[in-house]
Amino acid sequence: MGQYQSILFTLELSYDDFLKVYQGTAKNISVVADDGRRIMFPARNVQSFLTKNGIKGYFEMTLTAENRFISLKKLR
Repeated sequence: MGQYQSILFTLELSYDDFLKVYQGTAKNISVVADDGRRIMFPARNVQSFLTKNGIKGYFEMTLTAENRFISLKKLR
């Protein structure tokens, strides 16, 4: 198996902001990771964490060595 990399970041996105995804005006989310890198990923990757208050939490994204998405989990 290849090397994996983990990226840690905080995400705070209101329900109204995420609504832009459904309306088709937004497809990606951009955040600054804990290590200072700016990352962009498809909004569908966080859709399962959406509540009536939006999406708020501290997340860990796992990628392959080639930067392909594997998983996303909410740590807190």
